[in-house]
Amino acid sequence: MFFDEAQIHIKAGAGGNGVVAFRREAHVPRGGPSGGNGGKGGDVYLVADPQVNTLVFFSQQVHFRAANGDHGRGKNQTGAIGEDVLIRVPVGTMAFDADTGEPLADLTTPGQQVLLARGGRGGRGNWVFRSATVQAPRIAENGAPGEERTVRLELKLIADVGIVGVPNAGKSTFLARVSAARPKIADYPFTTLEPNLGVALIDNRDLVLADIPGLIEGAHTGAGLGHQFLRHVERTRVLVHLLNGISPDPLGDYEAINQELELFDPALAAKPQIVVLNKMDLPDVRALWPELARELRARGVAEPLAISAATGDGVNDVLRRAVTVLAELPMSASLLETEKLGYAARPDFVTQPKPSAPEVEDKSFTVERDRDGAWHVHGAYIEKIVKMTRWEYYDAVMRFQRILQALGITEALQSRGVHEGDTVRIGPMELEWSEEHAF
Repeated sequence: MFFDEAQIHIKAGAGGNGVVAFRREAHVPRGGPSGGNGGKGGDVYLVADPQVNTLVFFSQQVHFRAANGDHGRGKNQTGAIGEDVLIRVPVGTMAFDADTGEPLADLTTPGQQVLLARGGRGGRGNWVFRSATVQAPRIAENGAPGEERTVRLELKLIADVGIVGVPNAGKSTFLARVSAARPKIADYPFTTLEPNLGVALIDNRDLVLADIPGLIEGAHTGAGLGHQFLRHVERTRVLVHLLNGISPDPLGDYEAINQELELFDPALAAKPQIVVLNKMDLPDVRALWPELARELRARGVAEPLAISAATGDGVNDVLRRAVTVLAELPMSASLLETEKLGYAARPDFVTQPKPSAPEVEDKSFTVERDRDGAWHVHGAYIEKIVKMTRWEYYDAVMRFQRILQALGITEALQSRGVHEGDTVRIGPMELEWSEEHAF
């Protein structure tokens, strides 16, 4: 199982106590204060380790505690500093405060370290408190406690190319064909239940590819583990959108996947896409390709490609296209997305990209009846769905109805007394209510 989320509890070490002590050497009457300071408590760091691939370790260990600093000693000796704790996580791990949701770290570079909990300061011994008026102070401090917090870890795979598409489009077969990765492959949907990484070599250029498990309708709301899967698309720089050649409606699949990307995060839909029809080894798919290519071009796809992942025909063309697209990206876009998010202002953090908190969309709505008897549904989220729905596709209309049910709009209209044939307006769309199919 691929572990890409975990929650841990960390506690930095407390500082050691300062002590009250006085010099006791022979022939030194009334020796002055000599109590040393306590040592600083150990810190807790996250470290990006390229040898670690998942967060599975944290399913077995969730508590991490740095060592306390040693107490001070006589003869003005400072206690030893507590040993730090280095928590090794995969490159691409983000950390959030579990209680507040505050982003704490985004580790995108191998070896990168981020301080999450600072150890407590050591208490001062009585030597520090001496003065001209108080020459024999009997005072010392206890060490300060270390910082403590619960941290949520979230792993996002880092890859040059993300392979997306509906279930059974052939993503795993494509990855296995072009790299040494060996994902599970079978002729039924949802074979892949976790992301897979592979490295392809084309024209002396390495490409890291991520096979993202098949996206389904409603993935942006979490359906089919959509949130977990879509998270890994965010780090990729280019998308290979693989279409299933034997699907009843490849164009509908293309539109549905793009809509799920847009609804989850508009930045995903804006990533460069290489649209590829798979399974060209089948005669029916070869016959379909010319018309499908024309339709894709009409939708703005400049150069759709066709391949057979099973036989390897055309796969190198896809890789070369990916290399070309990556090379054409501006320098700012060729860096990891997190590098443009600014830096943590807190001085106790290593210079570190500071991620933005995920935006939570407001899905609230209101229902009212207009003077002409029509029902009007208001809500920014549902109105955005209306504008994004391709009404010429039957499946898109059915999907819209299911969204209405999931949001509670259907139930709200029924509770208000909507009847067969009533007009319902949502944004620019005017619909006729049907008791059998909701609309």
